[in-house]
Amino acid sequence: MKIFHVPCLEDNYAYLIIDEDTKEAAVVDPVEPDKILKVASEHGVHLKFVLTTHHHWDHAGGNEKMKQLLPAIKVYGGSLDKVKACTNQVENGDKWSLGAHVNILALHTPCHTKGHISYYVTGKETEDPAVFTGDTLFIAGCGRFFEGTAEQMYQSLCVTLGSLPKPTQVYCGHEYTVKNLQFALTVEPDNLKTQQKLSWAQQQRQAGLPTIPSTIEEEMETNPFMRVELPDVQAKVGCKSPVEAIQKIRQLKDNWRG
Repeated sequence: MKIFHVPCLEDNYAYLIIDEDTKEAAVVDPVEPDKILKVASEHGVHLKFVLTTHHHWDHAGGNEKMKQLLPAIKVYGGSLDKVKACTNQVENGDKWSLGAHVNILALHTPCHTKGHISYYVTGKETEDPAVFTGDTLFIAGCGRFFEGTAEQMYQSLCVTLGSLPKPTQVYCGHEYTVKNLQFALTVEPDNLKTQQKLSWAQQQRQAGLPTIPSTIEEEMETNPFMRVELPDVQAKVGCKSPVEAIQKIRQLKDNWRG
């Protein structure tokens, strides 16, 4: 299994997932189809699936054109109505395969949108799994609670995604990492791992390089939204439960001008 990121728009990421034996590929959130097809052509792969995380235009906005350019492509998403050109509606726990060795599992991770899907992808046993989290989980952050509740975001981040194997590579929908880590330090100023990751992320961006992927383990160490079960973090924001804390931290982030 090979994964390539494709920068789109101002700060979006689309991703190409390739089964190396068969050269079959899936693409996550191909908002700029021409760019995606160019990268697919460079790698000599046959695009089989579009994996849509959610219906917002900067993620699903390229689906109709992808379907026009590749009529046989299947478009997966959480809603036939809301996700543009969706051919295959998926629900939590749905599984299917790509090529010979790649398996895809749909995880319902609602809050940013009601039908938000994250895709957990596994290859050969020697390879680390990957999860494509759209706008639910960012590196050191999470999406705004547009269509859901703090309880849903807690379930999506800390229960669903937080229970994935620690080495799972995290590929999110936007390059927001530096700002997210700067905010994370307002919640936990003494978190050494967050300080170190911010310094690394700033170097990456100055060199024109991406900050993805992270790992589930790193997120549990540095992402305040995934650390709300810790009494220390709850106390820092004056809360007594994980759900209350995730709500408070999101409110602080919404009003933060870093």
